[in-house]
Amino acid sequence: MTKAELIAQIKQKESFLCVGLDPDLTKIPAHLLACEDPLFEFCKAIIDATHPYAVAFKPNTAFFECHGAAGWESLKKTIAHIPKECLVIVDAKRGDIGNTSSYYAQTFFEHLKADALTVAPYMGSDSVQPFLKFKDKWVILLALTSNEGAKDFQFIESNGYALFEQVLLRSTQWGTSEQLMFVVGATHPAYLSRVRKLVPDYFLLVPGVGAQGGDIDSVVANGANSSCGLLINCSRSILYASSALDFAQAAKHEALNMQMQMAKHIQRFVL
Repeated sequence: MTKAELIAQIKQKESFLCVGLDPDLTKIPAHLLACEDPLFEFCKAIIDATHPYAVAFKPNTAFFECHGAAGWESLKKTIAHIPKECLVIVDAKRGDIGNTSSYYAQTFFEHLKADALTVAPYMGSDSVQPFLKFKDKWVILLALTSNEGAKDFQFIESNGYALFEQVLLRSTQWGTSEQLMFVVGATHPAYLSRVRKLVPDYFLLVPGVGAQGGDIDSVVANGANSSCGLLINCSRSILYASSALDFAQAAKHEALNMQMQMAKHIQRFVL
């Protein structure tokens, strides 16, 4: 998916919602456990209920990989079920020496047909470049994450810049805003504006809204650019809005609520 196609979806749906698919067998509705493939059945129901309000879906590989070969099959089926107009982000946080990264890229971009992949930049440019060789695919680099441990390294300053800022500045030399996005947590709203100044034209994937305490208005105020430039990811508050038979309907209601909040901001963007 190209940047123009993504922006067109944001305009059409008046939404920049990304639904995270983290199917936890200890949390999904109990009646689904009797299904042949409960992971897929859960994700399928969530996708069907929420895709009118979402421009992207983000399956997290950890929730599938832990089930071995069957989990990989569930992941493949889940990705295939996501509507073609939606951006498919595989949250795998890969990143290794060049040759290994090349095979990771083939796995997710060619075999699983993902549009985007989260990548850890710690090993530097040669670990990221193999992912950037794929046409109309996205690399989403971890920059400023929403977890508590982010403060251990990401805010360490050198030469006047925090480490997360150095990641942003250096990586823009590797890929354009048509290839790269950055993960920036909603739990750091004060830093979102600093991020936006350094990468004015790039999309930001923003986790941490909902269950982790971030809010849409603050993210937009600090992190949006003229063409939106945001994908706000929401997982738990949508996926587990209900654990009963009405779980999909509850997820739909939560996604619609977020879309309506986002729609209020769409008029400020040049789409």
